[in-house]
Amino acid sequence: MKKKRSRSQTGISWQNKDITSKILAEELKGKSFSVYGIDVPGVESAEPTDLPAIEANELRMDNLLTLKDRSFAIVDYESRYLPENKAKYLGYAARITKKIFARYGEYRPLRIIVIYTADVKRGTTDPLLDMGDLKLSITEAFLSDFDPKELLEDIRSGLSEKEIKDETLMKLIIFPLTFSGDADKKKAVRTAIKLAEEIEDRKKQVFTLTGIYTFADKVIKEKDAERIRRTINMTKVEMIYTREREEAVKEAKKEAKKEAKKEKKESAVALIKEGVSVEKVAKCLKIPETKVKKLAESITVTVSE
Repeated sequence: MKKKRSRSQTGISWQNKDITSKILAEELKGKSFSVYGIDVPGVESAEPTDLPAIEANELRMDNLLTLKDRSFAIVDYESRYLPENKAKYLGYAARITKKIFARYGEYRPLRIIVIYTADVKRGTTDPLLDMGDLKLSITEAFLSDFDPKELLEDIRSGLSEKEIKDETLMKLIIFPLTFSGDADKKKAVRTAIKLAEEIEDRKKQVFTLTGIYTFADKVIKEKDAERIRRTINMTKVEMIYTREREEAVKEAKKEAKKEAKKEKKESAVALIKEGVSVEKVAKCLKIPETKVKKLAESITVTVSE
């Protein structure tokens, strides 16, 4: 009997996938799945995907998103069409519906989006489940509709632009999945990683790499997965250092401005005490006359007391 492999032995580790999926989901805000041929509103925010009461042998959904029309979207990526997956989606929908009602006191529209890799051709699936009173409709996207060569040319053209569009990034993260068969997907993963690493905008680079890592988790080689993790970690550290430097510069400017203001006030006080007129002090130190006048009055009051 063939021994069943654990999750940690198949593909990338699930803990790492959870981390990158969260980064990806957060960065999906404002972006659209329309580039994949799905006519749904853009992403508003990401929701936790760790649902309660999930069976031990049931994989959790890839993404749960709130869309701009206030609806929710379950997003899964599949390399095979299995009719029994509809039961899995019904399970997701039931738990999400319960969660939505508990939070908002109402039922919100819920979409189930399935993105099929190039291994699944359009026309070979059935997006509907009709069980009488219970009906399920799935929004499908087929990456087999893309020509990998044309897509790669389009991606390279988009990456060469001064301002890289979200559409180009969305295409790049699914590029490996537009190939049929694991061998070609693995080669395409390396091409996608190399292109992503050349993106100068660090935030866009992290989004793209996490997208590649998450979408291609079932075929990516461990050394390529490690390459992505290393780049993401280095980039995030760099982003933190950059943010800290910017905050330090901002604080230094704030302190310098405060010190300059203090020095001007001390100079103004000294000139006023020497008998220099309010008008001359204001002109010399470039301070509004109203402020110099108030300063002079406060000096006079102090002296008289």
